[in-house]
Amino acid sequence: MEKMQYYDGGYQGSSSGKSFSNINPATGKEIGTVEEASEENVSQAVGSALSGFKKWSAMPVVERSRILMKAAHLLRERNEELAHLEVEDTGKPLAEAISVDILSGADAIEYYAGIAPSIHGEHYNLDESVAFTRREPLGVCAGIGAWNYPMQIACWKSAPALACGNSMVFKPAELSPLTTLKLAEIYTEAGVPEGVFNVVQGGPEVGKQLTAHPDIAKVTITGEVSTGKKVMAAAAGTLKQVTLELGGKSPIIVFEDADIDEAVKGAMMGNFYTQGEICSNGTRVFVADKIKDEFLDKLIKRTRQLKIGDPTAMNTDIGALISHDHMQKVLHYIESGKQEADLLVGGNRHFPEEPHLKGGYFVEPTIFDVKDDQAKIACEEIFGPVLSCFGFSEEDEVIARANNTPYGLAAGVFTQDLKRAHRTVNQLQAGICWVNNYNLTPVQLPFGGYKQSGIGRENGLATINHYTQVKTVYIEMGKIDFPY
Repeated sequence: MEKMQYYDGGYQGSSSGKSFSNINPATGKEIGTVEEASEENVSQAVGSALSGFKKWSAMPVVERSRILMKAAHLLRERNEELAHLEVEDTGKPLAEAISVDILSGADAIEYYAGIAPSIHGEHYNLDESVAFTRREPLGVCAGIGAWNYPMQIACWKSAPALACGNSMVFKPAELSPLTTLKLAEIYTEAGVPEGVFNVVQGGPEVGKQLTAHPDIAKVTITGEVSTGKKVMAAAAGTLKQVTLELGGKSPIIVFEDADIDEAVKGAMMGNFYTQGEICSNGTRVFVADKIKDEFLDKLIKRTRQLKIGDPTAMNTDIGALISHDHMQKVLHYIESGKQEADLLVGGNRHFPEEPHLKGGYFVEPTIFDVKDDQAKIACEEIFGPVLSCFGFSEEDEVIARANNTPYGLAAGVFTQDLKRAHRTVNQLQAGICWVNNYNLTPVQLPFGGYKQSGIGRENGLATINHYTQVKTVYIEMGKIDFPY
């Protein structure tokens, strides 16, 4: 069994005696086994991160920037190789992984590498005295990843953390453990000192150890709402800072003046990309009654043209769901939907023609026409290729319905009326809103949720605030005003 923990600048073995299978979702067969980190491994990784932090935070910031730029270059150079590994691990289409997953991670590292030398505090005029603030790193940060975008998420978390002078211990999801290790290799090759980026493997127990560790200053997680709540509660014990990027049940609103073809594209991007396994997906699509029939006709026609199957084929549109258990969960929601709403297309497990894919976890893109906003498929996050479509008649009505959810990650609006677009997004309770597009996440823009969809932001300049702390310095230039 290969060593699968990474700290002290290289691969380390586990002392837990435990391991878990890594399964290719497209075949249902084992890729290999992964050693789970022991408590001793976690402590050693944190110790490595503490040592790495001392070196990294003391390094001239311009040098840190150059090293991170090199890491971004190496990611781009190895894009295709890493994309194939990501596909094997996640079941997503290769065309997506090549064009988005690795390159968006490289974008994040490059972006924060460029920002690093300009991170600064502020100066205050206080009569004759001098005061200023410094932005300083937090220390060791723990990153807990999700399985849908393993490399991208590891970069989204590590890039700002390292740019601000922190070190990181990262735990990838059990279901997609491979590419984060390659990121660790690349950071080391680029010149990041040992201990600055470390990887430990395992499930919830390893995550709990990181969250409770007294030497970790911050925890950032991408995952389910229930997991985020547990992390926040556990972090309270040591008053760690937290960034929680959680789930959603996001709305897409299509007004009667929308370009219907564009709205159909947006709805498909917001439901079927990465087999629907995206936290910001707009799974509740509200369409004006006047155009709903036309919208659905075009949506159904285009959905039926999607190619489901071998993720390694460049013409595949829909790959495999991440695991057998997750597939069963999605199929359970679909069966519930058949009792609650009108099934328009899809609704079944898909079995590809290729013999080696017969055991894969494929589900047809599925569309429901839903009349009840309280239906189970309308309220709960499914995280699969399942779109629920609703009709509406009035603007105020649809905004209220769109906001009637405990989540608030994202929202989309399709209209050609600029005033209506502004008016609507100003009222939507969501951390990111798209107008006439959906699910674009450039690294320059902050990403995060309202309500139970999360706390804090990833990406953009806003993230610098989440990976630094402010120190205020007051320098007396005169005599102390002494009252005694």
